[in-house]
Amino acid sequence: MKKVLALGNALVDILIKIENEKLLQSLELPKGAMTLVDESRVNAIMAEVGHLQKQETCGGSAANTISGLARLGIPSGYIGKIGHDAYGALFAAEMNKHGVAAHLFFGRAQSGRALCFITPDSERTFATYLGSAIELAAADLHLELFRGYDYLHIEGYLVQNHQLFETAVRLAKEAGLEVSLDLASANVVAENHGFLKEIVSQYVDIVFANEEEAMSFSGKNSPHEAMVTISPQCRIAVVKLGKNGSLVRQKDEYHRIGCMPAQAVDTTGAGDLYAAGFLYGLVHDYPLNVCGNIGSLLSGKVVEVLGAKLDEQKWQEVEAALPDLIS
Repeated sequence: MKKVLALGNALVDILIKIENEKLLQSLELPKGAMTLVDESRVNAIMAEVGHLQKQETCGGSAANTISGLARLGIPSGYIGKIGHDAYGALFAAEMNKHGVAAHLFFGRAQSGRALCFITPDSERTFATYLGSAIELAAADLHLELFRGYDYLHIEGYLVQNHQLFETAVRLAKEAGLEVSLDLASANVVAENHGFLKEIVSQYVDIVFANEEEAMSFSGKNSPHEAMVTISPQCRIAVVKLGKNGSLVRQKDEYHRIGCMPAQAVDTTGAGDLYAAGFLYGLVHDYPLNVCGNIGSLLSGKVVEVLGAKLDEQKWQEVEAALPDLIS
C-alpha cells in the first residue's frame, strides 16, 4: 500500500471549556481570535488555568491529517520538532498511539502548544505558542527521511520559512513523492504570495484550500473562479466550502461535492480531516468524487466532537459509512 508522510508544526492542542468570557478578558485574549504568545505568557496562562479540566492531544494541521490517515490504516509518517519536556513526550506518545511513524527532532525552546478556550456558544479563542515547532530547519531534512513514501502532505503555515519549505518539497520530488499542500491560512497566503505561486507551479501536485485561501492565492473573487485558476498549476485542486461542501478539479474533470449532514459542535480540524479522507481515497485510486465524499464524511464527523480528533464511536461510524461511498 502507498505511504503518506506529513510535515508540519508539532503542537500540543489543549482544549479548555470555560463558563463565560470573563477569563478571556482577564487573560486579554480577544474572543474568537488566534493570539500568538511567547514562552513566558503561555506559561503564565497555563498557571492561571491549572485548576480547569483540559483535553490534551497532538495537534497542528498536518499532524491532524496524518493521524486520521493512520487511523484509516494508511502507513503514515510525520516530521516535526518538539522540546525536551512533558508536552514533547505527550506529542510523541500520541503520534505513536495513532500509528504514525514520527521522525521528531528536538529544539531548544519548550514544545509548541495551542490553548483553545471554548465558550458556551462553541466559539473558540486561541493562545498559540509555537515554541520549538518553528525551530524546524532546512538543515534538519535529508533525502532518506522521504524515501519509501509516496506522498508528502505539508501544511501551509510552514511557508513562512521559505528555505525549509522549498527544501522539503524539493527533497520530496527527488525521492519520487507526490506533494500535497494545505494552504492553511489566507493571511499566510497573502504574505507569501509570490513564493507560494512559484512553489506550487514547480513542486505541488495537490492543493487544498478553503474559499478565502483559494481566492487569496488566485486573485479571483469567487471559489469557482479560484478553482479554475489554481487547477492548471497542479494535478488536483480542491476548494473547501465549509457547510456548502467542496469543489474538486483535475484537468477537465470537475465535481461539486456535497456536505455530509452533521450536528456541529466544534469546527476544529474539519479541513485537516477532509484532507485525510481525500488522500485516503487517492491512495486507493478511487475516483475523484469518491475521494471528495470520503473527505466530507470525515470533516462532517469531526465537527460533531470537541477538538480535531475523532473518538472511537465516530471512527466506527466512519467505517460503517465507507463501503457505501466506495461501492
